[in-house]
Amino acid sequence: MIKLGTIGTNWITQQFVDAVKSTGLYDVTTVYSRHIETAEQFADKNGAADSFDDLKAFFASDTFDTVYIASPNSVHFEQAKLAIEHGKNLIVEKPAFMNQKEMAEIQRLLDQHPDVLYFEAARNIHTPNFLSIQKKLGELKTVAGAEFTYSKYSSRYDKVLNGETPNVFSPKFGGGALQDLGVYTVYDAVTLFGMPEEVAYYPQLIRTGVDGKGTAILSYPEYTVTLNFSKISNSHMTSEIYGLKDLIEIDDAGEIQHVDYLDQDGTRHPLGTDSGQNPMIPEANDFARIINDPANDQNQKDYAYWRQLSVYVNKILFNLRQDAHIFFVGETE
Repeated sequence: MIKLGTIGTNWITQQFVDAVKSTGLYDVTTVYSRHIETAEQFADKNGAADSFDDLKAFFASDTFDTVYIASPNSVHFEQAKLAIEHGKNLIVEKPAFMNQKEMAEIQRLLDQHPDVLYFEAARNIHTPNFLSIQKKLGELKTVAGAEFTYSKYSSRYDKVLNGETPNVFSPKFGGGALQDLGVYTVYDAVTLFGMPEEVAYYPQLIRTGVDGKGTAILSYPEYTVTLNFSKISNSHMTSEIYGLKDLIEIDDAGEIQHVDYLDQDGTRHPLGTDSGQNPMIPEANDFARIINDPANDQNQKDYAYWRQLSVYVNKILFNLRQDAHIFFVGETE
């Protein structure tokens, strides 16, 4: 049984806790929050025995061996370093790190601590429906490009409109659309098509100085992949991967709950299933498989692949921000 500690007590942490509990492979034992009352409330709700508001004491505890980090983006790096130094496996909510410098330092530390496992929680690429897309993509005679869309209005944007700056829209905390919903679309593209030759980003900046929405273009030798994402508007447009006369249609690039293949006559052929389950369950199962049997040959291959994907996605996110001249607090051009 994997003993799990959590950092963060928001809705996404709760969703992950619900997912790991449903697998039967994890025991949620320990909770950290900046406020002990919040930590205790979250622990009581989820059956965890220990609560902390001191980060160093939290990581020094022997009550957990794996930590799920779902704090604001800007503090992932320092918390991840502490996890590695204390020998804890780490599952870091996307985007794992802010820039290539942080990612390189984490990779260096991981190499120095080979018994520590690191995962970026990019749930979409672990779902059965995503695997069905990968399989069908391999059967297309020609790939002519793709468009991935993931746009959901954030309730926190109401606060921006009222003159506030919530973390998800703050340059201090690494906020913005690219660093949130955009990560899913980048993971889709890199996992399915590999690293692009060039990238360009066209953001719509909002009052707080970050991107509320944007369009990214990833250029490959024979086609382009367009990424559309927004936290300040909704979209019900599907995502598509193009063949010549056929295509793969996806309900959206983040949730991926429904996938169809449309043949050259336009006939629909369902791919995957509409499970309706907690979307974090597949990644929770995948992470547990590696943690519980890290010496298995296939597990080693999968782990190395996911770790490399995380590095690639980090590089693309950083390059897209550089292209659009978007910098966070503490960064320089």
